[in-house]
Amino acid sequence: MTAAATTDVLRVACPACLTTNRVRASRAAEGPKCGRCGAPLLDGSVREADAATLDALVERTDLPVVADFWAPWCGPCRAMAPMFAEAARRLASRARFVKVNTDEHPALAARYGIRAVPTLILFRDGREAKRQAGAMDAGSLVRWIES
Repeated sequence: MTAAATTDVLRVACPACLTTNRVRASRAAEGPKCGRCGAPLLDGSVREADAATLDALVERTDLPVVADFWAPWCGPCRAMAPMFAEAARRLASRARFVKVNTDEHPALAARYGIRAVPTLILFRDGREAKRQAGAMDAGSLVRWIES
């Protein structure tokens, strides 16, 4: 592989089997699939995440990962869910979107210091880059991620 081709490669963890895949950035919008299990890698869907899934996606994916920490009893969380899904579709080949149910994964919520829901955390390069408490519409969410 040439040096130019090497810089064109993204690591993307499969949301189904957590295997790390290499995807050419120039072909990310073409619907790549996991080399191990065949699951879509960048299809614009929102995945439920537990600690293992979130850790794998954050640590083994070169794209930004957006985590929505939410709870089923939270009205603003439920109202924001379609906006979150719309932002995921808009940024399908440029970011990963996951939801973490804080009632089902309280240790994960505690690890990230979640004090209110919904709370969004944007991870870049394996680290928390920024966070936002409160609901956002799809357009605001896309701008927040891209800024």
